[in-house]
Amino acid sequence: MGGAEMSFVLKSFSYLIWGALVMWMCAGFCMLESGSVRTKNASVICLKNFGLYAIAGIGYFTLGYNLMYVDVSGLIGSFQFFVGPSEAEVALMGCVDAACVEAAAPAVVESGQSEMSNWFFQMVFVATTASIVSGALAERVRLWPFFIFTALLVTLIYPIVGAWTWGEGGWLMKRGFSDIAGSTIVHSTGGWAALAGALVVGARTGKFGKDGTVRATPPSNIPIVTLGVFILWLGWFGFNGGSVLARGDAASAVTMSTVIVNTNLAAAAGVIASFFVSKPVLGRRDLFATLNGGIAGLVAITAGPTMTEPVWAIVIGGIGSVVCTLGIRLLDELKIDDVVGAIPAHLFGGIWGTLAAAIATGANLMVQLIGVVSVGAFVFIVSWVIWAVLDKMIGVRISMQAEDIGQDAVELGIDAYPEFVLMADSNLTEDD
Repeated sequence: MGGAEMSFVLKSFSYLIWGALVMWMCAGFCMLESGSVRTKNASVICLKNFGLYAIAGIGYFTLGYNLMYVDVSGLIGSFQFFVGPSEAEVALMGCVDAACVEAAAPAVVESGQSEMSNWFFQMVFVATTASIVSGALAERVRLWPFFIFTALLVTLIYPIVGAWTWGEGGWLMKRGFSDIAGSTIVHSTGGWAALAGALVVGARTGKFGKDGTVRATPPSNIPIVTLGVFILWLGWFGFNGGSVLARGDAASAVTMSTVIVNTNLAAAAGVIASFFVSKPVLGRRDLFATLNGGIAGLVAITAGPTMTEPVWAIVIGGIGSVVCTLGIRLLDELKIDDVVGAIPAHLFGGIWGTLAAAIATGANLMVQLIGVVSVGAFVFIVSWVIWAVLDKMIGVRISMQAEDIGQDAVELGIDAYPEFVLMADSNLTEDD
């Protein structure tokens, strides 16, 4: 096996392995969200996370990938449907003897990696974006409107953002916008979509009192939440490490190693920083703020994890965590309900991380700012319109009865924890 073919094999295989790690992040989001909601809503959250991954796979296969990467001309790619192996790969798979393989292999190897390994690696990123929306809108958004929005997010909104930034010929890519693994493209996109949905759907009944008090809602399973964050931390090594797009050479191996270490350092700094700032900002040593601080550190380093001085990863991750903790307090002040803290961690942390890439990796600060504002305006406006239209057409919010006794009983007829007796929140009224 020659050097070019070995590089092809290693790169294709690495896409599949890193992609599987990123896919496992969906399990992390599921655990984080199902543990964060009240017992009566945990089953619906599990179904939403399971369903959104399936929708992401079909939607990105049907149209999303082509809009993002095929024949991009500034704003958008191709509207052709479906993806598949290249003609050269089809010919190679059809070979039945060694002579045919020898003749067909060079045309395949020339592309650098298999077409479908590349598609798989890109697809799992869009599933991450959709998972962000699920957690923020938990406990009050109906199942079907959420799935409809998810389909539009993964098929149209995210691919258009990706075409601008990662597609060859995208207008932001041409200007030098740098977001190596997606602080803005993945995480802020999910955060903007979640913020739009939170504004349209509104807060959970009784979450905010008339006097400005914030009513705490008991999570169903704190150990599961913690496990979910650990799974996300593990998956992030595939998220950022795989985005090196390794070519099977020494430089790629060194870069990938540095990226993974920087990713780990940023998360660790985020945990420590949030532990110390949670009490002065939130009035308590807050477990959830600490867990979200680790996530925010990971989000922040995602735009520019290639810095050769790892101390910068600690600084960027730590500041991202502080931004997230302040963001949790800000949303409470603004009476914006985010069950899992997804908006502060992914949106605010993503904005900081994208701008921080200008500090540590040499990106142009003005171009980074243009990218943040452009993506934010597009995703927020389009998402708000979609949520508003869905609200007018079919209604996006669950009924008072469903909110009172739980979505699990009303929408699924199943309890996540049947050994417990679930009590309705009879103290909640529309006036709260």
